[in-house]
Amino acid sequence: MLINELSPTPNSKRTGKRLGRGIGSGLGKTGGRGGKGQTARSGNGKTSVGFEGGQTRLSRRLPKLGFTNNFSKSYSCVNVGDLNEFKAGTIVTAELLLEKGILSKIEDYGLKILGDGELKVALTVRAAAFTKSAAKLIAKAGGKAELLKNEKVEKSENAKKAENAAKTKKGSK
Repeated sequence: MLINELSPTPNSKRTGKRLGRGIGSGLGKTGGRGGKGQTARSGNGKTSVGFEGGQTRLSRRLPKLGFTNNFSKSYSCVNVGDLNEFKAGTIVTAELLLEKGILSKIEDYGLKILGDGELKVALTVRAAAFTKSAAKLIAKAGGKAELLKNEKVEKSENAKKAENAAKTKKGSK
């Protein structure tokens, strides 16, 4: 056996397709690349993810992070109907609601009382904000709605302790 007599095993080598060698070859004219346009061009046929044919893609048409209102005030909200579990004459505050487990935490601007439900007990409610219907329902039950200063509330030590207690109570369940 001589090195110049070596050859590959029969049928182990295939000749490549001869593209674009005339219409009679069956692979002529466009050479297996389809019709005209972007995908017919060399190198430019591949497009990036989300490409929409030159139209501004969806990811650029949508807003980046949405809208944040810098002037919004976040309150911890409680409905009037939730206050029925207190005894008559009780002074209801955000800290008391936190202790009882009605609130999970006190938001930046304090407590806001909403007018859903019915109040059957005369209570003194101290909150940063009341809806008109809530104030009416509290007055109708014989209680008082006391409006606190409506500024950003610095949480007292008691409020922080009550929040932590509420968190640990949730975690143990």
